[in-house]
Amino acid sequence: MSRQLVSLVTPVHGPAVSLLPEAYASLVQQKLPEGWDWEWLIQEDGEGVGAAAHLPGDDPRISIDFSRRGGPQVARTMALARSCVTGESEFIKVLDADDRLAPGALARDIDVLTSNPKVGWTTSRALDLLPDGSTVGFEGDPENGVLPAGSVWQYWQANKRAQVHPATLCARRDLILALGGWMALPASGDTGLLLGLDTLADGWFHDEVGLLYRKHPDQITQHPFHAKGSEWEARMRIIEQHIRALRTVIPEGGACLRG
Repeated sequence: MSRQLVSLVTPVHGPAVSLLPEAYASLVQQKLPEGWDWEWLIQEDGEGVGAAAHLPGDDPRISIDFSRRGGPQVARTMALARSCVTGESEFIKVLDADDRLAPGALARDIDVLTSNPKVGWTTSRALDLLPDGSTVGFEGDPENGVLPAGSVWQYWQANKRAQVHPATLCARRDLILALGGWMALPASGDTGLLLGLDTLADGWFHDEVGLLYRKHPDQITQHPFHAKGSEWEARMRIIEQHIRALRTVIPEGGACLRG
């Protein structure tokens, strides 16, 4: 029986490269269902990042490449292009270089996507990982279970943010390809992808912690343009226009996976 793969995509640039060993440690601790394995597609955002120096050279599941500097969304899409080279990968999982998977995260994603053909993507509860090693959670997570297609969009329209964390995404590869990968924005491209997936298919929320989301001064979300100003307004506008355009060709508001 041939192995089935979940492909993890990781963009890396700058100081985050030194945190790759912690991401790797969280990955090798994952226990996957029988017949499943993972591949880790690390995409250096520009030359000379040096990811290989921070990771073991004898793990064949790790694949490192680089592309011209284009930001993390472009790097993720370039990593996506390297998935499924052997025709085995079904699911794409996000793992940023500075984050850590929680125990059981991959197994839960695989279980939901293999047992629920109408579900196209999953997210999970995330905890902020603070510099002192402590963690902080959030109120207002959805209940465990199905997120009907269009529900994330409805929440986003009211709040200009999603109620689930795009850094925890795992999705069917063909749906990500149908959307062209991540939106090529300086930030929020993963939110654009999440809302696109929400337009195409039902999702699933795991109420168990799936990710430790590291907070540090060098992350994109700390940039002064991230949450206000003309750039933020432009990002929100193009994301909204993208989803509205998708919904004109999928008038039911999603659920293109019907089992």
